[in-house]
Amino acid sequence: MQLKYQNKAKAILLLEDGKYFEGKAAGAIGTTTGEICFNTGMTGYQEIFTDPSYYGQIIVMNNTHIGNYGVNDIDIESDSIKISGMICKKFNTGFSRPAAQKSLQDYFTEAGIVSISDVDTRAIVRYIRDKGAMNCIISSSIYDIDELKKMLTKVPSMAGLELSSKVSTQKSYEVSHADASKRVALVDFGVKKNIIRNLVDRGCHVKVFPMKTSLQEMLDFKPDGFMLSNGPGDPSVMTDETNLVKQIVDTKIPLFGICLGHQLLAQSQGISTYKMHSGHRGINHPVKNLITGKSEITSQNHGFSVKAEDIANNKEIEITHVNLNDNTIEGIRLKNKAAFSVQYHPEAGPGPHDSHYLFNDFMKSMN
Repeated sequence: MQLKYQNKAKAILLLEDGKYFEGKAAGAIGTTTGEICFNTGMTGYQEIFTDPSYYGQIIVMNNTHIGNYGVNDIDIESDSIKISGMICKKFNTGFSRPAAQKSLQDYFTEAGIVSISDVDTRAIVRYIRDKGAMNCIISSSIYDIDELKKMLTKVPSMAGLELSSKVSTQKSYEVSHADASKRVALVDFGVKKNIIRNLVDRGCHVKVFPMKTSLQEMLDFKPDGFMLSNGPGDPSVMTDETNLVKQIVDTKIPLFGICLGHQLLAQSQGISTYKMHSGHRGINHPVKNLITGKSEITSQNHGFSVKAEDIANNKEIEITHVNLNDNTIEGIRLKNKAAFSVQYHPEAGPGPHDSHYLFNDFMKSMN
């Protein structure tokens, strides 16, 4: 479908259960589909929009104003916008930040991102919290509800959907500190740039590998440690990647997994995953470190989680972190291997830096 710039056109948001909202067009004119979810963060919209973990999703932003500080290349977490669409209350076509390179409107238009504004985002978020995450469609070019319903029936459910192959790098590449002391093989399931930055800033030479890379190819790099990145989609269908992670664990080389990497590590040890009711997305989620007894405010973005009952039946796995809102598992470590992982995002971007210590723990494990 051809997309074009047109401000203040009518737009419709339709959920798969028939609930719909009318608002105004933002970004490109057209039609887009995806799973609706919400982020409770008050800032960091550009980092969110470029996070590969959001691939295939339409994001509801909770802050009243979106776009008010424009966009800048220093705030991107990947090479392009990854969300399928955006929903907000007030969409700012202008911006106030002197360092901004362009408006969010131009950014979305150039990328063909269809969005909707001037809707009651509080009502939408409360509806999703009650009904759960579901597919939706946004259109600023089609206003026939019945036609939109037909289009929405063709959109696959996020459950059972493998998406990491859509965002993983196609070729390996290297990023290094000038005085690198450790070599890290990073398996890219949809990595955020800030993960790489945190490793490089701590003196690592990082080689980022496509998710389909063989273990032997990564071992040829002679890594001191492995990093399993974040990424989108349902981990339960990623059997090849789960087997790869099991092979990595068996090498006994230190391993650190984040988000999807955490889920794949759990699956490699026989722990199953499940789709959450509405997921965790925001920069204010409280998590308790069960080892230190301290709590931290974390950045999160996930719609799947690992099963606590499976971990309880596995004597080789220790729960290290739990979510203080709903007691879901936020971190694990293997008792007999130098492998650990967290469900949340210690690299932040956006978010607080309470969890940066986990990268230091990874560095210590490589020593």
